[in-house]
Amino acid sequence: MEEEVKKEKSCGAIVYRYLGTDLYILMIQMNLGHWSFPKGHVEGNESELETAIREVKEETNIDILIDRNFREMTTYSPLSGVLKDVVYFVGSPISNHLVAQEEEVSDVKWVHSDDALNIVTYESDRNILYKAIQYIKEKIK
Repeated sequence: MEEEVKKEKSCGAIVYRYLGTDLYILMIQMNLGHWSFPKGHVEGNESELETAIREVKEETNIDILIDRNFREMTTYSPLSGVLKDVVYFVGSPISNHLVAQEEEVSDVKWVHSDDALNIVTYESDRNILYKAIQYIKEKIK
């Protein structure tokens, strides 16, 4: 008999800001060591946008505005028998006091977009970050 696959869904955001003409991305280092972006499980009847905004706030203490025109999804298997969809939006900060969530996050910082592409751990995250950077540079400037 085939094992039933459990589906999970998380949402998060690639948060950006410009300092002069330089683009910076908000990166988090999880306690397990990998570098990524704020994200987490959808709770209750939350929308994808509500989840992304809440998770960024919980993991980094930053409030954000979401750009609804950028939505990318990646799917992976974090554990045997589990398939997880992660939806990322692009967001800009409306507060700026960074505080890492101790339970899950060991570091949170603004990283130049060129460096962010190099330090992000997983290839699927790198692909989404690349798309997000292209989107930000073309649409937002």
